[in-house]
Amino acid sequence: MRQQHKGFTLVEIAIVLVIIGLLLGGILKGQELINSARVRNLADTTSGVQAAYFGFVDRYRRVPGDWGQAAAQAAIGGTVNSGGNDNGRLDHPAGTEWTEPNALWEHLSKAGFISGSYAGPAAEPTTANGAGPFNPFNSAIVVARTAHYLDRGTATARLQLFIGRGTPVDIARELDTKLDDSAPDTGNVRASLETANASLAGTSGWGTGTGTCTLAAGTPPTSVWNIAADSQDCNVVYLF
Repeated sequence: MRQQHKGFTLVEIAIVLVIIGLLLGGILKGQELINSARVRNLADTTSGVQAAYFGFVDRYRRVPGDWGQAAAQAAIGGTVNSGGNDNGRLDHPAGTEWTEPNALWEHLSKAGFISGSYAGPAAEPTTANGAGPFNPFNSAIVVARTAHYLDRGTATARLQLFIGRGTPVDIARELDTKLDDSAPDTGNVRASLETANASLAGTSGWGTGTGTCTLAAGTPPTSVWNIAADSQDCNVVYLF
């Protein structure tokens, strides 16, 4: 008598492989959709903050966050807890580095230019103290005037939006491509420098990122987003 061997037929194996392929395809497509949604979120946040900032300046003829507390409260109405030295720019000297950057969010929100409720504490932003908004990767979004961004020449202090740490490098590049020129060292969208910034880093390093987000390339020297390194902690900067 012949012994019967039990096992899968070629048809059954083929069906299983097709199912696995469909599942993997669905997972990859789902991840792609999630990443696209995150890029849209960051892009919308960037344009929204820029519009709010200039809208505030146009209405009040003062820089949000820099405006003195008493004058801001009188003009905006309600209770305004924070303010700056009213010298026409966002300052962040050592010891008071978060005063004006955090006051900016309170001024913008209480004037109705952005949603949310921010208290303007003169302390490093956290998810608990209501200092300002956080990005989808749970990192603080900061507006300040610094030279802490990648540049092909010598960076000068400019008003900029730190979109927030914790941004994967592939999303950083896609955001740069969507809003600018896809190069991290030119245009309005740049990579934040990886070295600690004494005035904006704090314990969480909100004004910095990792050193593997960009890569030197080409002659003359340029930089590209370092996708191969797959850093999950980049910080994108938008220059106003």
